[in-house]
Amino acid sequence: MKRLWAWAALIVGLLYFILPLLGMTNFSLKMRRGEYSFDAYAKVFADSRFHETFTYSVWMALLTIVFGIVLVVPTAYWVRLKLPFLRPYVEFITLLPLVIPAIVTVFGYIRLYNTSSWLPLTGSSIGTDVLLMFGYATLSLPYMYRAVDTGLRSIDIKTLTEAAQSLGAGWATIIGRIILPNVTVAVMSGAFVTFAIVLGEFTMAALLNKPAFGPYMQLLGANRAYEPAALAVIAFTITWACLGLMQLISRLQKTPQTPV
Repeated sequence: MKRLWAWAALIVGLLYFILPLLGMTNFSLKMRRGEYSFDAYAKVFADSRFHETFTYSVWMALLTIVFGIVLVVPTAYWVRLKLPFLRPYVEFITLLPLVIPAIVTVFGYIRLYNTSSWLPLTGSSIGTDVLLMFGYATLSLPYMYRAVDTGLRSIDIKTLTEAAQSLGAGWATIIGRIILPNVTVAVMSGAFVTFAIVLGEFTMAALLNKPAFGPYMQLLGANRAYEPAALAVIAFTITWACLGLMQLISRLQKTPQTPV
């Protein structure tokens, strides 16, 4: 009886999730009257703004991933090695982006770094790009930190550190050539989640007036009928491809890792 209820709950959940997707996909294929076609997808791919915004978001995602790795890996390593008593507080801080709306964060950035402040980042395109990257890194911090922390938990960082120090390695060498290669799988998991977040984020990019993929989706949805559904299917496919890669990497992580 319990198994029957479990299957029923699973089927209801799948229907609740899959039916809207099927409806959206079906609608995106009905641009040509009376028959199914990929006309809406062709129009989306032919739009130069799609390429511009998608390329911009991909670049921002890559920069955010690099910044997140540089910020999170040394922090998580140092907390686990030298400051374990701070770990609950650091975890609490990394969870704050989940309870603080993105609009609050970006208004704080604009307030602190406007053109009349001591660091006028909003006065230039590069400055707003930097602010946007910081915002994306903040949104992805809960996932990136936990992925890296889980990876560090699977290796003996104390023994690796002592062995490296006995051979004369400095902290930069230890983190870059000893620790990071041993948590590559965990870092990649966090990187894929970061990529998916950046690709679909709207609030920060819109308020900072940047040509990102999220605002383009909103603009297209306000002016077209079939193309937004096609764009949503494309974005959904890319996001699930990232999640699929993350799942594949998680399975690889279950295999014992040989410390470098």
